[in-house]
Amino acid sequence: MRMNDVRKITAILPARLLATAQINSGASLTQTLRTALEQYNHSEWCRKMLAAQGRFKLDIDLDDLREDREFDAQGNVL
Repeated sequence: MRMNDVRKITAILPARLLATAQINSGASLTQTLRTALEQYNHSEWCRKMLAAQGRFKLDIDLDDLREDREFDAQGNVL
């Protein structure tokens, strides 16, 4: 499946849960559900990245990454 593919679904969900989520988001039902699913996927990705902390060997030259940035006297990016 591609990201732009869409599916129409039927789901049985508590009305109060949907209403509260929609009030909190201030968005349509579709956008509220989309945002909730995106946040869930992001939190799962973060959890997996934290679990994998220190397990990746990266061959990155930090000086090359910093070439296009300017820094102040304390080394902070401007």
